[in-house]
Amino acid sequence: MAIIAMRTLVISSAALLAAAAPPPALDPDTQSWWKFTAQLSGDAMEGRDTGSSAYDRAARLVASKFAAAELKPAGGDGGWYQRVPMHEIAVTQATITVGDRPLAFLQDLTAAPTEAMPRRINASLAYRGYCAPASLGDVHGKIVICHGTHRNGLPDASDREAAVRAAGAAGMLTIADPGFTVESPRWPFAYARTVTLATEARKSDSFLKMTLNAASLGKLLSGSHQNSAALIAAGSAGKPLPNFDVAAPFRALFTTRTRDISSPNVIAMLPGSDPALANQAIVLTAHLDGYGYGTPVNGDRLYNGTLDDAAYVALLVRLAERRQGKPFRRPILFLVVTGEGKGLLGSRWFVQHPTIPLSRIAADINLDQLRPIFPLELLTVHALDDTSLGDDVRAVVQTMGIAVQKDPEPERNLLQRSDNWPFMQAGIPATGFVFGYRPGSSSERIYRQWYRTGYHKPQDDLKQPMDWKAAADFNRFFYALVERVADQPTAPAWKPDSLLHRELRKTSR
Repeated sequence: MAIIAMRTLVISSAALLAAAAPPPALDPDTQSWWKFTAQLSGDAMEGRDTGSSAYDRAARLVASKFAAAELKPAGGDGGWYQRVPMHEIAVTQATITVGDRPLAFLQDLTAAPTEAMPRRINASLAYRGYCAPASLGDVHGKIVICHGTHRNGLPDASDREAAVRAAGAAGMLTIADPGFTVESPRWPFAYARTVTLATEARKSDSFLKMTLNAASLGKLLSGSHQNSAALIAAGSAGKPLPNFDVAAPFRALFTTRTRDISSPNVIAMLPGSDPALANQAIVLTAHLDGYGYGTPVNGDRLYNGTLDDAAYVALLVRLAERRQGKPFRRPILFLVVTGEGKGLLGSRWFVQHPTIPLSRIAADINLDQLRPIFPLELLTVHALDDTSLGDDVRAVVQTMGIAVQKDPEPERNLLQRSDNWPFMQAGIPATGFVFGYRPGSSSERIYRQWYRTGYHKPQDDLKQPMDWKAAADFNRFFYALVERVADQPTAPAWKPDSLLHRELRKTSR
C-alpha cells in the first residue's frame, strides 16, 4: 500500500457534479457537504472497496481534508493512518447445477467462502422446512435446504446451523425469506468474499453455507412434485412446512482466491480546551469503505456507496472544516474506518489496538444507516434509553421539530451491524441513528424501496433522489449534538438500569 505523502486529490467531473448538485437555494454548508460527498463517491473513486488502491486514494483525500482543517494526526507513529491487516478468500468462479439445470451464482444463490470449503461438491438435497432438529432425520452428507425465517418461535439462523451441523450434513442452503419485509432480501449479491482480520484464526471445517434466492427454489425442486411458490408462501407466513428429499443431485465447482490485504483507518484529533476533560475524548465514527465493482444491476457494476457511507465521512470532514482547529472542551477523535462492510473490521481493529487508551474515550457517536430521502420528522436512536447520549439527543431535537424513538425493528439487529458496536462491547457509551417513519406513511414506502433497490447496489449513487432539507436538518442536528456532548460538564455515561449494558458486561467477563 502506498499511503505515504499527504497531497490533495482533485477529482474533476463537471457532468457528474452537475448531476449531483443540490438546488442552488440550498444553504452553503449543505452545498459544501454534498460537493465532498461527490468527490468521495463519484465514479473516479471506484466504490472504495476494502483493500483497493481506490480506497487508498479516498483515504489520502480524507486525511488531506483533516490536515487543511487543522486537525492533528492520530493514527499512531505521528501519522494519519492506522493500517488494518486483513485476509480475504473469494469465490472467483462457480459452476452449479441441480440435475441438468444450471444455477447462476450470485443471482440464484451465493456462498460464504472459507479456507476449508469444498471446491467440488456432488451431494443429495434434502428440504427440511425450518430445520428444527426433530425435522431433519437422516441428512448425513447432504445439502439441507432451510427456510430462513426470522419469526419468533421458529429456529433462528444460529439454531438452524447448529441443528444441521449436528445431523452431519455437508452444508446448508438457506432460503432468503421474502416474508421478512422489514428488510427484504436483495439480489444479486455483488460478490462472494469473506474478509477477516489477519490475526483471526482461519475456519478449519468444511461445512458449506449458502443462501438461495427464493425465486430460484423451483429450479431445485423441478420434477419433485412440489410447488415451490406454495412452499415459499407458507414459509414466509410461518406455516407448517413438509420434509422431503430432492431426487436431482446438487453439483458445484468453486474456484477461489486467497490473499492478504490491508486498508487504513484515517484518524485525526481535535484537542480539547479544558485540561480537566482531556481524558474524556468523544470519538466520531463513519466508514469509508464501499463495495467497489460487483455484479451488474441494470447494466451498472460500480457500487458507489454514496449514502453508505461516503456522505457521512463527508459530514465528519465538514464538521472539522467548520471548526478550523477551534476546540471544544473535550477532545474529538475523528475515526474514519475501513472494512465496515466486511464485518466492522476497522472499528474492531481500533478497539483492539487503540491509538489512544480506551480509558480516555468517553463515548462514540457513529454515522451510518442514514438515508436523507424523505423528511426528517422522526429519528430512530440506537440505545436511546441506555446511555446519557439519549438525553443529549432529546435535548437537541426539542427545538427542531424532530421526534425520537427506540429501534422499532430490533429483529434487524441494526445496533450490532455498525461501527458503534465494538465500542459498546468495550464498555464505551455509543449511539447511532436511522431516519424514522410512521407505519404506512410515504416515508416508510420510500425507505423500504431504497432497501430493495439502493442498499448495497450500484443505484446508491449521486443521481438518486434526495430530500435536501432532511439532509441539512440532520447535519445541523449532528453539529449541535457533538457540541453539546463535547462541551457539557458531565461525561457521557451508561444508565444504571440499562439491560444492554448489563448484558455486555456479562459477555465481556
